[in-house]
Amino acid sequence: MPPVRLTIEAKHSSARAGVLHTPRGDILTPAFVPVATKADIKGIESAKFPSLGVQTLIANTYHLYLSGLDAVEKGGGVAKFMNWNGPTMTDSGGFQVFSLGTGFGKKISKFTPEKKDLQQNGLAKAPEGSEDPRGSFDGDLSSSAPAVYDEDLATSHGKLAIVDDEGVSFTSHLDGSLHRFTPERSVEIQHRLGADIFFAFDQCTAPTDSYEEQKEAMERTHAWAKRSLSTHRQNLDANTKQGIYGIGQGGQFDDLRRESARTIGNMGFDGFGLGGSFSRKYGDHSLQSALAMLTELPEGMSVHGLGVGEPEDILLGAAHGVDTFDCVTPTRNGRNGGLYTKRGKIQIPNAEHQYDYSPIDEGCQCPTCQNHTRAYVHHLFRTREILGPILASMHNIYFLTKLCSDIRESILNGQFEQFKNSFLETYKGN
Repeated sequence: MPPVRLTIEAKHSSARAGVLHTPRGDILTPAFVPVATKADIKGIESAKFPSLGVQTLIANTYHLYLSGLDAVEKGGGVAKFMNWNGPTMTDSGGFQVFSLGTGFGKKISKFTPEKKDLQQNGLAKAPEGSEDPRGSFDGDLSSSAPAVYDEDLATSHGKLAIVDDEGVSFTSHLDGSLHRFTPERSVEIQHRLGADIFFAFDQCTAPTDSYEEQKEAMERTHAWAKRSLSTHRQNLDANTKQGIYGIGQGGQFDDLRRESARTIGNMGFDGFGLGGSFSRKYGDHSLQSALAMLTELPEGMSVHGLGVGEPEDILLGAAHGVDTFDCVTPTRNGRNGGLYTKRGKIQIPNAEHQYDYSPIDEGCQCPTCQNHTRAYVHHLFRTREILGPILASMHNIYFLTKLCSDIRESILNGQFEQFKNSFLETYKGN
C-alpha cells in the first residue's frame, strides 16, 4: 500500500470530500495548507496550529537547502524539527527555477492581474508610503500590465540563474555561492527533509510566456518528472515513508495543459500538483481553463493546487476536484494589514477601524476574533507592534482553513453549489 493515498467520501459533481492518508496522519479534504517557508509559518508557533485549523503545511526546499538542511535532517526531519506532529509537504525548488530564471527581474508572481483586478483591489491607487498586502504596482495599467511585485520572490535569489535540460545553476541569496539543482538532487534533498508528501522537480513558467516557451518548459518538466520519480522509486526506504506528486504545466494553453495532465497522470505518481501561473481576469479566469486539465487524470488521484489561496480560487479549485491548496497569501496579507472577512477583504490599518470595537469578522472562532477587536489590531499596526501582523496572520489562516472545512461539509451534505454561491455573493457584495 502506498504511503500516501486518497479516499473519496463524497462527490458533488466534480467537487469531492475525502481523506488524504499520510504516514503522520490523515488530512480531511478539501484542506488549506499554510506555507512554512523555513520550517515556520511566519510569526506563529507550532503550538497554535491546531487552534487555527491547520492539518498540514508545506516547507520550501530551496530555502531549507541553503539555510539549514543538515540541522533539519539531524533534527528528525522538518516536522519534528519544528515541533509539529502532523503531516508535512515540501515543494521541489521548481518555483525558484521560475523566479530565478524566467521571472528574474520581471516582478512576477503566480497570478498576473489585469487593470480591472488592480483597481478593484486598490493596487492602482495605493497611498504613497503604504504597502498593499498584494504588493505594489509598477508600470502602466494597460491590458498587458506586468505582475504584482512579490517582495519575497525578489529577495530570494542571487544574481545568476541558468536553466538547461539537466537542471538549474544559481547563486545563493545568502552569500553568493554557486549551487545546482537537478531532479535527482531535488529528490535527494527532499528525502533528507523527510516530509510525508513532496513534489517532483519542475520548471514553472510566467503567465506572459509564449506558446513555444510554455511547450518547451512543459516538455522539460515531463523529462524532469521521470527522473524525479525514478530517483524516488530507487530509494526503498523513502518509498515506505514519503509520497511523490508530479506537477502539470502548460500555462494558458488548453492543449498543453491536457497533454501535461495525461503525461504526468500516467507516470505512476502518488498525486498531482496543479502547477504554473495564471492571469486573473474577471469573467475569463485562466485558472478555470487550467483546471480543465484535471479531467485527464486517473480517477481518484489526489490533486494539490500549488500557490492557489484566494477564497474565490479555492472555491473554483474545489469545484473542479482539487483536494489541497497552499499559498503565502494569508500570512503575507496579514503582515501588511490585509484581512479576510465573510464580506470581503479589509485593510485594518485604515482609519475607519480606529474606533471599531467589533471583531475582525463577526462570528469567527479564531483566537484573534475571540480575544481582540478591530480597534486593537488597528492600534498594533499603527504603532508598528509585531503582535499586529501575528494576530492578522492567525486570523487569515483560520479563515482559509475554515473555508475549506465548510466546503467539505457542504459536499458531504450535497449542498456545495448552494454554499459556493452564497459565500461568493456575500464575499463579493461588500
